[in-house]
Amino acid sequence: MQQAENSINVNEIQSEEIEQYLTFLLGGKTYGLAILNIKEIIEYGEITEVPMTPEFISGVINLRGSVVPVIDLSQRFSGQSVEQTKRTSIIILEVRNDDLKIEIGVTVDMVNEVLDIHPGEIEQAPSLGDQIQTNFISGMAKVNDTLLILLDIENILSIDELSMVGSIQSAT
Repeated sequence: MQQAENSINVNEIQSEEIEQYLTFLLGGKTYGLAILNIKEIIEYGEITEVPMTPEFISGVINLRGSVVPVIDLSQRFSGQSVEQTKRTSIIILEVRNDDLKIEIGVTVDMVNEVLDIHPGEIEQAPSLGDQIQTNFISGMAKVNDTLLILLDIENILSIDELSMVGSIQSAT
């Protein structure tokens, strides 16, 4: 009986572990990404455009010999490209969707900091009706009296778009 109580407590403790999120600015708004998806952060550099790709795909970069597609996250969200400044960065992510595993870069205006967020501070993404897509939001965190939008990077792109990005990566 004593062991069963201990194992329940251990499971409860494990599900309540603090998670870390990288925060960044994009179009004047602050977003967060779970650091488990992030491989590295690099300075915005030369991006080679790939013809006949959607507007939100900026192109590809050479990252230590690997070709990595770069998504303009601002273009994806608002239709307006990131304005490049000396603080503009590319966050390199590893995205998995079913059998597909690719590295992609996303451009952001500025990387802020890594925050420790307790699961109790995270609420579900708001339901805004059937016509408005919110599946790319993993939750809303209450941090310092403000709401932080936590992104689910696997759902920012559709499966077809991920396949297309993956084919760009393997073709180049």
